[in-house]
Amino acid sequence: MEGGEVKYRVILVDDEPIILRSLKVAIPWEELNLEIVGEARNGEEALRLVREHAPHMIISDIRMPGLDGISLMKEVMAESAKRLFIFISGYSEFEYAREALREGAFDYLLKPIDHDELIVMIQRAIKKLNKQEENEHLLHSAQVLSELARERMFAELIEEGESGSHLRHMQWLESGKLQEGYFVAVVQLDHYLKLADMWPPHERRLWLFAIRNILNEWSLSQGALTVFPFHSGEWIILFPGGLLTNREQLGQDLISQIKLHTKLPCSIGFSPLAAGITQLGEAYQQAGKALYQRFYRDSEGVFVEELGRAGGQSADTAKYPKHLEEQMLECIRTLDDQRLMRLLEETRDFIEGHAVARESAQRMLVELTVVLYREFEHMKLPLEWSLEGLLQELHASETLPDIIDLLSRIFGEGISASKLSEPKEQIHRLIEKTREYIASHYHKDLSIEEAAEFAGLSISHFCLLFKQETGYTFLEYLTECRIGKAKYILKNSQVKVYQIAPLVGYQDPRYFTQVFKKMTGMTPSEYRESSSRDE
Repeated sequence: MEGGEVKYRVILVDDEPIILRSLKVAIPWEELNLEIVGEARNGEEALRLVREHAPHMIISDIRMPGLDGISLMKEVMAESAKRLFIFISGYSEFEYAREALREGAFDYLLKPIDHDELIVMIQRAIKKLNKQEENEHLLHSAQVLSELARERMFAELIEEGESGSHLRHMQWLESGKLQEGYFVAVVQLDHYLKLADMWPPHERRLWLFAIRNILNEWSLSQGALTVFPFHSGEWIILFPGGLLTNREQLGQDLISQIKLHTKLPCSIGFSPLAAGITQLGEAYQQAGKALYQRFYRDSEGVFVEELGRAGGQSADTAKYPKHLEEQMLECIRTLDDQRLMRLLEETRDFIEGHAVARESAQRMLVELTVVLYREFEHMKLPLEWSLEGLLQELHASETLPDIIDLLSRIFGEGISASKLSEPKEQIHRLIEKTREYIASHYHKDLSIEEAAEFAGLSISHFCLLFKQETGYTFLEYLTECRIGKAKYILKNSQVKVYQIAPLVGYQDPRYFTQVFKKMTGMTPSEYRESSSRDE
């Protein structure tokens, strides 16, 4: 198995915030295909994060108040021996480091941290994790192949009809259960695309495995004929025809079971009664058609397709609602957010009333979104989302109510922010006051939260106004300020480089040197020498 196929999760633990920050910046986590999923300042907090995020690797200080690094490792490895610990220790803690190795730590690194050495150590840890993953994969390969073969036969039966007749040797088919009558349930996780993006691959597999176990156990207790996954986030259950009148109750019970054990919402579509292998594909299509009704609903539900029910109006008969678009553009020009919200609800009613197919509805809403977004840009009104990001979020929204809520929130907030925004002179004074505050506190552990609180603004609003007024993000401005002060000290005094770092807000001299060189192209010592020559 290649290392790039798995993105391993990492937790950083240290009671010194500056070390946590330097670790985050100095190590190329993305390049190593690693993801930092948590940071902790003590062992107790780290233990909670481990149980919440199930990391593959923990990089921790060995001496911390309360639960120290070795005690943390014992707790964690008692629950899962596969997790790797890398410890950071001082020279005076060498005996603790040796004890950590005896207790099962992967390796340790002495302070001050050599980031290149740590990178090499992490790469070795990744190789070990890859080997563990490969062994686990081989251990279960026979079982997995067997399940995949069985599921593939079901998929072929649904997709190809009678060509799936090679399944007749299976016991439940030989017993004639399908000939006696059955119906199909299609179970889908709500918002699966968003969940799949949010979950790392390993975590996604664990969730799907857990849901499958719930479905297997529940289906068995309800007398189902079989259950199997069909697409990602979708499962098929076949029920005997005798349970046809219980479809609503069965669906509600299954939704409750999945929500109880996983907290995840799902929806279920049921087909009418079918008989014989040849009707299985059609029954699946009918269950899927029933499930399509979820697009118009605010929440998960049970949807039943009945024989002979008339279909909705063809999507082709519903033209793009140009009249609503024109009214919404006028709302943006007049900053009438309340009317805009009402018009977006009318758009929802228009799409639902015409039974517009999901794909056509999304195309309509994408076109509308682009037009409205361009009007915001033309009016120079603030929007925190890029157009690309907004369209990606729109595509990831799985229901019509979700899409309308998204557009209402984004465009509504944009108009509200414009109506409440301060006059230009007032904004200028506010940002100038904040810049003075930064100039007085740059040498401290100054955060964007503190600066926004000083300005009396939300963080998002503060970021927007600060960038508009100064041309810099808060972090860029703070760094410029700190490095500017450092250059002045280097040029006008003989204070040693390692003593300058804490004077300008950097507790780690090595990290200060990295930032200084990135900003100026020279190390602090090189800058001092260059300045003296210029004189």
